[in-house]
Amino acid sequence: MAAGALFGNVRSAKDGQLAAQVLRMIDETRAQAGAPAVTEVGVSSCGPFALHGGMIEITAPNICPGGSVPLEAPLRARFSHVRIENDAVAALEAERRWGALQGIDHCAYVTWSTGIGVGLCVDGRVLRGKNSNAGHAGHMWVSDDASALCGCGNVGDVESLVAGSAIARRFAHDPPLLFEAAQQGDARAAATVDGLCDVLGRMLHNLAVTLDLQAIALGGSVFWHQQGWLLPRGVQLLPAGLGLAVGDYAALALVA
Repeated sequence: MAAGALFGNVRSAKDGQLAAQVLRMIDETRAQAGAPAVTEVGVSSCGPFALHGGMIEITAPNICPGGSVPLEAPLRARFSHVRIENDAVAALEAERRWGALQGIDHCAYVTWSTGIGVGLCVDGRVLRGKNSNAGHAGHMWVSDDASALCGCGNVGDVESLVAGSAIARRFAHDPPLLFEAAQQGDARAAATVDGLCDVLGRMLHNLAVTLDLQAIALGGSVFWHQQGWLLPRGVQLLPAGLGLAVGDYAALALVA
């Protein structure tokens, strides 16, 4: 049996606890489903990653501040096949298999949510990089705004300016309320939303022209509240075909 294991902001810095939580999730889900033993596992995880001895460890500051946490090695000790990918890369795989990017060889998946995540595919090959961190376009530096501090430590990157957490911090509004006010004719809110979409739109444009993309699928909770504000810029922009369920399919796509 193949199983997809997903996790988000698990706050633990002790070796083994992160993998132990993934194992608990797999065991509990298998028991609830009455399924046979799990032999293959796909993990869709927030990043960034580091490779130690060829095995993926998590270095996300909200999980392991100041260090890294083993993930792949403990899982490989139990399962015959383990595949771990950044959650945006896993979502890209899901969209290419079941969603809006089927049959497209030059594409990207972008999530506009609490953070900004990106998965990239060129010539039919998903890009990963030396530590499996390719696609962290949310950390492109785009502004000199000293108040825009990202959780990664950057000042003035895309995520620090337009991510859901940044919107709440910069404008004292939850994103859904801000977008609702804009749609109802609040001129100040509309100007703020236009500014947010301009930043994200520039990132999408830069990805499209740098990688010569055909299409970009967009997902994430912030995007789904304001799809009408983003317009194509020389590349086809598509709502994620799997909608808000793309995260549920992401890890499964790694072993399907």
